[in-house]
Amino acid sequence: MRTVHDNSVLVVSRIIQPLMPTSSAKARLFLKRGKAVVLRRYPFTILLKDRSIGDTQQIRLKIDPGSKETGVTLVNEVTKQVLFALELTHRSQSIKARLESRRLIRRFRRNRNTRYRKQRFLNRRRPEDWLPPSLRHRIETIMTWIGRLSRFAPVSSLSQELVRFDLQKMENPEISGIEYQQGTLPGFEVREYLLEKWGRTCAYCGAENIPLQIEHIQPKSRGGTNRISNLCISCKSCNFRKGTQDIRDFLRGNTETLKRIEAQAKRPLRDATAVNATRFKLLHELRGTGLPVEFGSGGHIKFNRSIQGYPKQHWIDAACVGNSGERIILNPSMPPLLVKAVGHGNRQMCGTDAFGFPKRHRTNQKTHFGFQTGDIVKAVVPNGKKKGVYVGKVLCRATGYFDIKNAANRTGGINQKYCSKVHAADGYSYSTCFAFHSRIDPWAYRGGVL
Repeated sequence: MRTVHDNSVLVVSRIIQPLMPTSSAKARLFLKRGKAVVLRRYPFTILLKDRSIGDTQQIRLKIDPGSKETGVTLVNEVTKQVLFALELTHRSQSIKARLESRRLIRRFRRNRNTRYRKQRFLNRRRPEDWLPPSLRHRIETIMTWIGRLSRFAPVSSLSQELVRFDLQKMENPEISGIEYQQGTLPGFEVREYLLEKWGRTCAYCGAENIPLQIEHIQPKSRGGTNRISNLCISCKSCNFRKGTQDIRDFLRGNTETLKRIEAQAKRPLRDATAVNATRFKLLHELRGTGLPVEFGSGGHIKFNRSIQGYPKQHWIDAACVGNSGERIILNPSMPPLLVKAVGHGNRQMCGTDAFGFPKRHRTNQKTHFGFQTGDIVKAVVPNGKKKGVYVGKVLCRATGYFDIKNAANRTGGINQKYCSKVHAADGYSYSTCFAFHSRIDPWAYRGGVL
């Protein structure tokens, strides 16, 4: 059985039918011998020129949706190996901030002595399944990547983490009877919720990366309950020292910590609420693909991951979703493809300052010399002050001198004649690619790119 060290290379036939992913070594041989060409850089996909059909096995696409990041994996149903993994970072907070900025600018404009803009309230009807743009974006980006991976891999089924936490049952543990509190899995649900809420650190001393225990803020012997608002996590030392003391007695002389704990105990878990608000909508979209869908809870994921001894990462959580995640073969050091949603720019022709006054004007031309801002390019400058090789995202200008930005730095004044496009802008940035980790030079086969 092959040990997985890297993401597998996705493979399609000459008629663009998905085949089984292959290892980096085989993909490198196919490219060197001219039997394949690079179809797509992100995710790295090759096209076999001499094959139209092939034998495939069942592959399950597994999703661990989160508020800020979502893990996605492709798992071979026969061997239980994780073939491909990516972590998708959403831009929900950026969307929310822009909407709030627009709302404040419009409100400020209505109140000053300029052209009047009539107020409009409750004059638009929202559909029953309406979601705020920041939440709808999360579903749309997940479905976009499900569609992309399904085109390049023979996906036969889906798995989703349907519910991260059952907030109602944790707020009132007796809502469904004593049976809910019995067994192994419900304890994982509460513990995972508390770990997320308290940042996986001791509430009293701030210790981290050590075993943590569930602790009652107000002891049960003094009238405390099992409600989630009365629970926190602490290290063994703090839990033993506190014992059955009232929290005000235990933290006497440390008012800052007391205020922080009391405020955080009442604070709702915003990220979990956002995920719960979109879980069934995402499930509806997944069922619309026509593929069978398996779902599980966050507590079940942690149970599967803990039993197998895997560390906590988004893509590993995705691999452990549901009953199919009980026996998974993966290498925790395997580098996933890191994808970040950055959008396609904006259509605002007139830029404004913080008070809503115009300060700049944009042109409606987005393409210059065949390049668009956001494209990933490679520039080979043969001489001059800028001599060297530059790879990264390009910022286009009508003058023909571009800026190229990568994770390390940003270089300006690169002439467009030295640039060649590697990957067209698609609204995402890629900070880790399989090609770099598998010793495949993604630009060595530029002549064979379709």
